[in-house]
Amino acid sequence: MEKALGHIFNFLRNNRSYNKTLQEKHYRSVIKPYNNVTDKVVSLLYHIANTQSQPKIDSLATFYKKIYQNIECLNSFESFINKIKPNQTPEISYKGLYESIKSQPGFGGKTAALFVKSIFHLHNGQYSDELRIWNDVPVGIEEKDDFYLPVDSVIIAIFKKIDNNQNWNFDNINSKIKEYYHGQDIEVWDDLWFWGFITQNGSGGNRTFQWNENKYWALQETDKNQEEIDLIKNKAETFLEICNTTKNE
Repeated sequence: MEKALGHIFNFLRNNRSYNKTLQEKHYRSVIKPYNNVTDKVVSLLYHIANTQSQPKIDSLATFYKKIYQNIECLNSFESFINKIKPNQTPEISYKGLYESIKSQPGFGGKTAALFVKSIFHLHNGQYSDELRIWNDVPVGIEEKDDFYLPVDSVIIAIFKKIDNNQNWNFDNINSKIKEYYHGQDIEVWDDLWFWGFITQNGSGGNRTFQWNENKYWALQETDKNQEEIDLIKNKAETFLEICNTTKNE
């Protein structure tokens, strides 16, 4: 498994610009319409919660009510973590943010990891400074900190493809990756969703792996220039070749 993951990781690391461009466009649509910090955080929270395939509306409403009753807690990274997990002493870190969000009604590991990843992106210096929300967010992921990959069905399907002997899920995929990768290297794995999404057909366990141009077009933020599409298609086919040749390695 280590060898297979190594091949995929190298592909992701060498092709970061494509998903980054897409993500920056998405963040702009979520963050830029708002001028104050609280509105930006609320917008991000709602957008990420709405990525759930079956959001728990009643539970999420409980969380939203708590936030609106204490709206000032959204003014900083530290105050947000402290407010949403007040009965403990959470770490003021990416790990602390993840654990705090995960414990909220309506949120689970994948959604919490997606929020944390977004906060990291907005503050790690690789995206436009215009997208920054808070002034007290760690720029990098320190050695003692931790980071989680937002694992969903697309990523699970990839892991099943390279090793079908495991019952893959959010927890064991993150555990497997962390056997070999740490800190900001784990964030590189977030690009796996983009390449997996555009190379899968079908749903659930009935997926075929091939370039899926319709899914590429379904992503609003992708570059629709034909030359760029042809380039992405070639990259996607390279990604598929890597996945096919690293099965059970």
